[in-house]
Amino acid sequence: MLQQRTLKTLTRAVGVGLHSGQRVELTLRPAQPDTGIVFRRVDLPQPVDIPIHAESVTDTRLASTISVGGAKVHTVEHLMSACAGLGIDNLYVDITAEEVPILDGSSASFVFLLQSAGIELQRAPKRFIRVNRPVEVREGSGPNAKWARLTPYHGYKLSFEIDFDHPAVDSTGQRVEFDLGAGNYSRDIARARTFGFTRDVEMMRSNGLALGGGLDNAIVMDDYKVLNSDGLRYDDEFVKHKILDAMGDLYLIGKPLLAAYSAFRSGHAMNNLLLRELLAQRDAWDVVTFEDDRAAPAGFAQPARAW
Repeated sequence: MLQQRTLKTLTRAVGVGLHSGQRVELTLRPAQPDTGIVFRRVDLPQPVDIPIHAESVTDTRLASTISVGGAKVHTVEHLMSACAGLGIDNLYVDITAEEVPILDGSSASFVFLLQSAGIELQRAPKRFIRVNRPVEVREGSGPNAKWARLTPYHGYKLSFEIDFDHPAVDSTGQRVEFDLGAGNYSRDIARARTFGFTRDVEMMRSNGLALGGGLDNAIVMDDYKVLNSDGLRYDDEFVKHKILDAMGDLYLIGKPLLAAYSAFRSGHAMNNLLLRELLAQRDAWDVVTFEDDRAAPAGFAQPARAW
């Protein structure tokens, strides 16, 4: 049986929120089978649990925000991406503020935290959402077109193409494909950092955003070049970060997908729209388990690989 996974022990991190600039403590704790991933606002007078689900996403401006009632957690996508890349099914995320810490701007620190705690197999079958026919969402037309789609695939594969019309971005890879069964998430995707432009920072900060951002947790560009003294971590770091984000956004559906995801100029909003469209078309998907590990797609049966 292909089993669910959680952590062997708890692990902690302290950082600042990218947009809020607030200090935040994060505690990742093991959870029972079939719990899913649950964010818990432990700073509130009465702690509030926010289980992940496509319908829990209430804001997608610059990040993915989940909420229940008035309790929110912003910028969940990097931690969710690490959970997707390592195959974590069940986890409690205790958090002392309303934004997940940005750490180094990638998911590598979260991968390190999860692997340091150890990953434990549980006595329950791992459940997948299997896509059985194509589902697509689109916006705009001509040069303003953007789209994202899911198609049937026995495994999990993502391809993304960007188009930013910026010299520093255009000189790097514009399209990347990552197959969880053939690649290594920790090595190939996790280190790709979020990125932004100096021309946008003043506008964002005047709106109370990007207050915790800087060269130590993001790739920052002026009108012509990357300003970080250490340059890029990958030749195609920009588009790889879009893959990283997409993996986190899509894992908010609550179970790993068996599908091929492809997108052009997509983002948090369109990724969530794609999930909602999939769930609305009940004949387009089903939930499956694998009693025999050998029948499972490559990349899911093996233990999560380290760096």
